Amino acid sequence: MTNHSETTGPAENGDITGPVPDRADRTSYDNPGDEPQVTLRTPAELADALPYLLGYRPEDSIVLVALRDRDGRGRFGGRARLGIPAKEEDWPSAAGQLVNGLVTGSERRGVRPEQMVAYLCQEPCPGESGRQVMERLRPLAQKLRIECGSLDVPVVEALCISDGRFWSYCCDDETCCPSEGVPMGLPGTSVLAAAATYAGIQVRGSLRELRARLQPWEHSAALDQEAALDSAGLTIVSRLLDDARRADVAEETLALTERVMARLADAPPASGTAAQDLRDDRLLGHDEAAALILGLQDRTTRDRAAAWMEGDEAGPALRLWRALARRCVGPYREHAAAPLTLAGWVAWSAGDELEAREALAMALGADPDYLFARLLHQACNEGLDPESVRRCLRAERAEGGRTEAGASGDGTTEDSAPDDGGPKEGVPQDEEPADRPVRRATGEDPNAVRPRLARRRRSRSGTVTDGTARRRASDGTRPGGTRPGRTRPRASGKEAMGGHGTRPGDACSEKSATAGE
Repeated sequence: MTNHSETTGPAENGDITGPVPDRADRTSYDNPGDEPQVTLRTPAELADALPYLLGYRPEDSIVLVALRDRDGRGRFGGRARLGIPAKEEDWPSAAGQLVNGLVTGSERRGVRPEQMVAYLCQEPCPGESGRQVMERLRPLAQKLRIECGSLDVPVVEALCISDGRFWSYCCDDETCCPSEGVPMGLPGTSVLAAAATYAGIQVRGSLRELRARLQPWEHSAALDQEAALDSAGLTIVSRLLDDARRADVAEETLALTERVMARLADAPPASGTAAQDLRDDRLLGHDEAAALILGLQDRTTRDRAAAWMEGDEAGPALRLWRALARRCVGPYREHAAAPLTLAGWVAWSAGDELEAREALAMALGADPDYLFARLLHQACNEGLDPESVRRCLRAERAEGGRTEAGASGDGTTEDSAPDDGGPKEGVPQDEEPADRPVRRATGEDPNAVRPRLARRRRSRSGTVTDGTARRRASDGTRPGGTRPGRTRPRASGKEAMGGHGTRPGDACSEKSATAGE
């Protein structure tokens, strides 16, 4: 499965609260200032509430919303979303992943869900009706109810939303939930929509629109970009594999990044996300994009680029990482893991958890083993504070060109990071426990550490040729190496955020991912 679940905590501007009877048909919205309440009495109002709980309109999605009791009144807690697997045989594992992830995450934050509301959102295929979608997804709804029940968290309402209508899997009363479904209300016309607007909660369009800003090109210019990547790979790859020249590639990549970011910052404003992305695409040449995409496959270069995360640098950096993700076309789609992860990190650092989670999930879709994305995705889903990661990057940047500081006599480095006292079990780690010292070799074999490169490519004529200039090592890791000092302070070459296919690079990365729960 390539889907990666997303979980969120309570709404930033206040939780949805209210009495929750047997079928959760009463819920209310609390503003933390003057405590007004909006009561949701029907499944229709629960269906209307979904975009305001997530911040966008989900598509082709399973969504779970936790309910917990507070002073005898129900309160919406964490939310989790997962794409609906295309194959029905994957539904049990998807249901288990989503339910266990939400319950475990809620318990880790100290609030166990007591009930659940489930949503299945999918548009009909050609020739299919909304009702047929509802019937086809009924087994998935039942699996969700079974998984929740196995954890003693009953599903009090399960809704299917399709083709502008909704159906309840829990209610068979024709007066409120007829078999033909109930039309959804016009967006933004409900009492909840008014209350959410008053509280500052925005719905940012659909999930498809959000992803479109990060997906590779599929128009004619993609062929020119692929050719530029092929051409750049003939020179850049050999230099990345050469210890003596790898540092020069890093410096060139970062210098070019600075120039492009300055160009983006000086560009005139544009109205609407589509116009903004088109403007940025025009300001980035094919050869420039190819050089940056290949250069960022080096994890130390990527980590240094992650230091552009706040202040006036964050906006142009995020725009550049989005643009580079769109340029990872054809056989280079796997290369998008690096710019997508950087986009997710900058978005999270800037407070946009919605784009952060989606960008990081897409990075894991491009490469499920990309450790940097996995750590950030877990930390963001756990609601941790990105400031702990920012502190690490600021410290690295202040060190300037020092990459080998603290090296011990055996050629390894034990990186130290300020411990902010957060619990170490906050984010599950697949590699090493967070409280275990991690040591990094400062000298790496260039034959064992290679950039991400596709094995084969499809030529413009449609034939398949060997991509000898774009080989990928079996271990999938990236060039490390050292670099000379810079006059301008920048994040150092320590693998502070971990690399592809390896354990976390140092103690700083793991503490930053687990602290602040």
